Amino acid sequence: MTEGIQNKAAAKAAVVTGASTGIGEATVRALRTEGWTVFAVARRADRLEALAAETGAVAVPADVTDDADVARLLDEVTRAGGIDTLINIAGGARGADKVGDARTEDWEWMFQVNVLGTMKLTRAFLPMLRACGEGTVLNLTSSAGLAAYEGGGGYNAAKFAQHAVTGALRLEEAEHNVRVIEVAPGLVQTEEFALNRLGSEEAAAKVYQGVEKPLTAADVAEVVRYAVAAPHHVNLDQIVIRPVAQAANYKLIRKG
Repeated sequence: MTEGIQNKAAAKAAVVTGASTGIGEATVRALRTEGWTVFAVARRADRLEALAAETGAVAVPADVTDDADVARLLDEVTRAGGIDTLINIAGGARGADKVGDARTEDWEWMFQVNVLGTMKLTRAFLPMLRACGEGTVLNLTSSAGLAAYEGGGGYNAAKFAQHAVTGALRLEEAEHNVRVIEVAPGLVQTEEFALNRLGSEEAAAKVYQGVEKPLTAADVAEVVRYAVAAPHHVNLDQIVIRPVAQAANYKLIRKG
């Protein structure tokens, strides 16, 4: 198996989660453009199959929070020759309630997907990433994991936790020559993030109202691509990416 992994590593191969939409989908496209072998992972098989048909990625429908799905994904990737790069993008937010009005089910979902999903994928693939000799893990967190804001308690907590896991992993895996990268975007306008969080098209539109040039999924994907394609000894530990209009989580310029 090690020989297969090494061969794949030479050609650059990655698992990308959250690949059915938004930043995950854009990352699959960016890596495929550069000739990477990409295993595109998400729950929605129909969207993955369409993406695979268009880009040449390998579609692997799976839920990153489900242990059986993670084991099946690992088996499929192993049989295909392995990877040298794991890109954990699956995640998201639900609700914008203050802590006093928190919905337990929203918080549980955010921790399952953002934190436990990242842990389960990383735990599964670490032996492979160590064996290839120059492994990489990139976790997509959020600027919400670096500074709290009102109405963001649950998402802040999940992303702060994912940020902490990423930092611990970097310390633990340096001796195995596995580099660990964190990309923390600010305001990104995608087709589903705000809609899934707030539950209506009207509420989602207000998030971006008056903001000139919020980040796009392609903007973030290009940063991810650059970070994992850099020479392996170059570790971009933490990259915070925001639109110019967003000087901080609490300072967003709106016009009109």
